[in-house]
Amino acid sequence: MAADVRMQRTQVLGVKGLVKRYGDHTVVDDVSFHIGAGETYGLLGPNGAGKTTIICMVSGLIPADTGSIELAGSAMTPASTRLKSHIGLVPQDLAIYPDLTAKENLQFFGRLQGLSGRDLKARTGEVLDLIGLADRAGEQTKKFSGGMKRRLNIGIGLLHRPTLLILDEPTVGVDPQSRNSILESVEALATEGMAVLYTTHYMEEAERLCDRIAIIDEGRIQAEGTRGELVELTGGVDRIDLHGSGNTGAAASALRRLPGVKHVDGGASGLTLTVHNGPGLLAPVVAEAGGAGMALSSVEIVRPDLESVFLHLTGKALRD
Repeated sequence: MAADVRMQRTQVLGVKGLVKRYGDHTVVDDVSFHIGAGETYGLLGPNGAGKTTIICMVSGLIPADTGSIELAGSAMTPASTRLKSHIGLVPQDLAIYPDLTAKENLQFFGRLQGLSGRDLKARTGEVLDLIGLADRAGEQTKKFSGGMKRRLNIGIGLLHRPTLLILDEPTVGVDPQSRNSILESVEALATEGMAVLYTTHYMEEAERLCDRIAIIDEGRIQAEGTRGELVELTGGVDRIDLHGSGNTGAAASALRRLPGVKHVDGGASGLTLTVHNGPGLLAPVVAEAGGAGMALSSVEIVRPDLESVFLHLTGKALRD
């Protein structure tokens, strides 16, 4: 079903075979992906993986050595001035004026993007509401926290209603509360039908926001898909930890015979099971362990995540 829904989306961005070299160093190596309208697509990888270079090529800031980029049905190059108006780019570095208020910043950049009059006024109010700064609209931005500045940065990228919004590590260096506010703002964009390209090295952000994710390392896309599709690459198995006492040996023997249980390990404080579909097996596992004489004190399901996928594909942790 998920694949059918993806096929029905109108393609906004198509990237094929992008390569970028600096001297003998290949920064981006044969990267291809596409994004549909209303879809949030994540590039997940460590710092230095090539994410920002890809964004610079997609937004027409630098040329690709080889490969092609198609935006809204037309070829994108650094010379594509008209096409660039379809993009809202939110860079890692803040692009706001500290002596202007939040409202003045939005109005200034809105005029640069061709907005004026009632449309500019209305859109400024809409964006301030979306990024949660309506109550601070008249305050100079030099008084803002880092998180508030980041949210305003996103708002500037949204003003002209872009077809494609590009967010390059938008939560770097902000506190947890501000980070959550930023993520809530990005989540709201899906309802506007906007295509979003989101780069991050935080797996929990990719899992929360992105419809599809490309895991990128050393300039190459190692794998791509929904969270579920990527997790399947690790074997798609869950872990159930049973903590307790009693007849754990008999419980282990009984659980090994239970359909869906791949492996059972015994420990000092209980048993660890490797299973398919941990949530679905939880009730029969608990019943079987109790029936075999094990007194349970706690049960925990541990599901594979994108960190596990990255480690599986690259042999290193995501934040190495």
